[in-house]
Amino acid sequence: MSTIFGPVQSRRFGVSLGIDLSASTKQCNFDCLYCELAPKRAMMHQESITPVETIISDLKDALSHHPTIDVITITANGEPTMYPHLHELIQQINTIKGNIETLILSNSACLNDPAVFETLLKLDQVKLSLDAATPETFKKIDRPAEGITIQTIIESIAQFSHAFSGKLFLEILFVKGINDTPNEVDALNHALKGIKCDRIDIGSVDRPPAYPVQGLSFEELYSISNRFDPVLPIHIVSRNHASATPSSYTDDEILTTLDKRPLTIEDINVLFDPPSQERFHRLVDEKKIAQIERSNIIFFVPIENFDRKRSK
Repeated sequence: MSTIFGPVQSRRFGVSLGIDLSASTKQCNFDCLYCELAPKRAMMHQESITPVETIISDLKDALSHHPTIDVITITANGEPTMYPHLHELIQQINTIKGNIETLILSNSACLNDPAVFETLLKLDQVKLSLDAATPETFKKIDRPAEGITIQTIIESIAQFSHAFSGKLFLEILFVKGINDTPNEVDALNHALKGIKCDRIDIGSVDRPPAYPVQGLSFEELYSISNRFDPVLPIHIVSRNHASATPSSYTDDEILTTLDKRPLTIEDINVLFDPPSQERFHRLVDEKKIAQIERSNIIFFVPIENFDRKRSK
């Protein structure tokens, strides 16, 4: 079984070639309610380990067929930072990748390990998950292995965010009735204020989950996004756009909405009714609204606050 998959096109990360560090079985220190993989008891260490040589051989072969990809994405059927030879693997990838960037998708639970911390500093991009900020909700949604605490994860993410020189992304996945309560969102907001990152992606369940849980609609995610501090670089990731009901916005309401939470053109096409979309495009033409780029994603923001938003 090859350890390489793709390439796949990602709006957030470009054309990606994936490396699966647990291709034969699920190995994770979480057993998340929303996981697209089958339920399996959380573990602290990988039991089935793929040799570095095998992965590098597979990667070289894949790169020979797909030389123009944007990013090599390190992931797993589980948690990639549990891979015991991660440092050696990334060192070898860095010697053959050329101008291609490296990215890892992690649940953040191993970041308190100094070896993992130092290894991730060698990557170009890192995406870390943070689904909760209180112990009760963390245990309920992520179902971690014994000994993993959310406070340690939050502290480790904050420390890493100030040490990392590459692009750092955070992801929060909301599950209806679990981590979408006002108290939990407020706790997440407080935790995020101490973290320096390029973008915070918020989304919900959009694939068949491991357990019988429900996702949130785009409208519900948008409502949650407005509970976060406006300085946080929130981006709504949702495949459920069609379920939203567009509303009417005046010029002032459009500018106020974009000031509180910058939106993408996809968000605007969903949230604004046709006359409001026309008003939005007129405000763009009148240079009252500007574009701001956050790691491949274009957002719109009032021009008078463009420099303030850009500096965050």
